[in-house]
Amino acid sequence: MSTQTDVTKLTDHRPWPLPTSPWIMVQSWLDLLFAHWPIPVDAMQALIPPQLTLDTFEGNAWVGVVPFRMKDVRPRGMQSVPWLSAFPEFNIRTYVRSSDPVDPKPGVYFFSLDAGNPVAVSVARTFFLLPYFNAKMSLEHSMGKSSGVYQPEHIHYKSRRTHRNAPAAEFVGTYGPTGAIYRAQPNTLEHWLTERYCLYSIGRKGQVYRGDIHHAPWPLQPAYANISINTMAAASKIELPNAEPLLHFAKHLDVVVWPITNIG
Repeated sequence: MSTQTDVTKLTDHRPWPLPTSPWIMVQSWLDLLFAHWPIPVDAMQALIPPQLTLDTFEGNAWVGVVPFRMKDVRPRGMQSVPWLSAFPEFNIRTYVRSSDPVDPKPGVYFFSLDAGNPVAVSVARTFFLLPYFNAKMSLEHSMGKSSGVYQPEHIHYKSRRTHRNAPAAEFVGTYGPTGAIYRAQPNTLEHWLTERYCLYSIGRKGQVYRGDIHHAPWPLQPAYANISINTMAAASKIELPNAEPLLHFAKHLDVVVWPITNIG
């Protein structure tokens, strides 16, 4: 049986080699929805730190609204702890590059990350300098049924931010897969949106930090989503367009994580 750390043996799909330093953490991401909207470049540029360069695809910036759940989150060499290693998470993200012309790796910039575990929130804010927020969250499964035949599962997801002195943010929706697993092809929008292998964060004195991650290619599926409440992006001053999002689902992805490093 494969393990989370087996993913380091599969690297041909990466846009750059694995870091030479040791990774420090493993995670599994499950029941994940990518809901993406195009955003005008000028509007998004005004919201990201000036130390970063906005990444675009065919003239558009993009924002991702991403509910999922975490499992088996643990430091390297340690065992999972049920009350600490599994919890729902929700992030709002866009796509950026380092402003360094020598090493402008494409990555992810998070406007917010809500989690249903206060210990995980504290650790991530301290050691990864990420804008994590405490939230009351739930994720439930049900199976569809049509003409007596069970269909793929539905994910019922709720999140309400409870973090002290943070902007209110809430999400209520149901989503799930609608087709078979496939791998996004290079040079397509879905590949550009999902195949990202680092994140960027900004230190208290304006320093730029980058954290590498690694995983197998995303096992994407086409998806549906019925969203009744979504103020997550608005809490970060992002105005979503009045249009249907681009949707993808992923059932399970194992990830290894490196510490963030100061790149300037």
